[in-house]
Amino acid sequence: MKYIVCEKPQEFLLKETNIPEPKEGEVLLKIKRIGICGTDIHAFGGTQPYFEYPRILGHELAAEYVKGNTAGFKPGDKVTFIPYFNCGKCVACRNGLTNCCVNIKVFGVHIDGGMAEYVSIPEQYLLHGQGLDYDELALVEPLAIAAHGVRRAAVKPTDTVLVMGAGPIGIGLIQFAKIAGAKVIVMDINDYRLNFCKTELNADETINPLNDDVAQKLAELTNGDMANVVIDATGNQKVMNSAFNYISHGGRFVLVGLQKGELSFSHPDFHKRESTLMSSRNATIEDFEYVMKCLKEGKIDPKKYITHRTSFDEMITDFGNLIDPKNNVIKALIEIE
Repeated sequence: MKYIVCEKPQEFLLKETNIPEPKEGEVLLKIKRIGICGTDIHAFGGTQPYFEYPRILGHELAAEYVKGNTAGFKPGDKVTFIPYFNCGKCVACRNGLTNCCVNIKVFGVHIDGGMAEYVSIPEQYLLHGQGLDYDELALVEPLAIAAHGVRRAAVKPTDTVLVMGAGPIGIGLIQFAKIAGAKVIVMDINDYRLNFCKTELNADETINPLNDDVAQKLAELTNGDMANVVIDATGNQKVMNSAFNYISHGGRFVLVGLQKGELSFSHPDFHKRESTLMSSRNATIEDFEYVMKCLKEGKIDPKKYITHRTSFDEMITDFGNLIDPKNNVIKALIEIE
């Protein structure tokens, strides 16, 4: 089988190896779709925390079940899986927080992932496709990250939510915040994405920091209240540090994006608001199940934002174009037939 490895920053190589033989408790899957995500982009660029090279990337995956002994599954079934392999023993796992397991191994980050024609995974992470197609299944994982972030923020109908960053995760955050009934304001420097959020996702307002003073514009849009919930999906240190100025009194700031540096903010300003700061990492089985339910019920149409596709053999050549903002990429998928 063929696989693609990120040998070092800025270098992908196409290689061949044997098809893996699943061990006891594992299943063999044939990969059909691979979503290109921010983690892949940061890994390729050399800016991804918790990362070592060489690494086979890819954790937004849709696959065909090939073989195994998992009850309820048969060869040919469309599947996806939870790519966060947890230890089941640490303090987080014992408390049901498998998404932030002390010893977590994220498929395609800490261990080799799914940019391959076949993979073998532990059967406990397997999820049945529930009638969804391969395109939809490839987007379940990034949507689950967004669903988890909105759940962490405890978004409710009376909230005004500022989503910073209108990439694929940000788009999911917008959609789940809207499903929760909140007013949603989107901030990004890409006017194409901002317009997409208004026309396709029903975002209530947009802010472009290149054109607007964010704090001033946000105050105007909220009658001076600012945002009850601020969620970062940029992974940009400067944006994160600035965002402490956008939180309302009693507001919550949720970090979904990840960067390597330090956060810096005024303790008195943060304290007087009785603000809440929290991170949101990965997702749980409850988030995956909620996402698949929303997809089946038509509350989310992820195909709206699959804007670019490439084949497995052409991915290396196309990768630069697929991550270039000038090409108005919302979400890119790699197809394997």
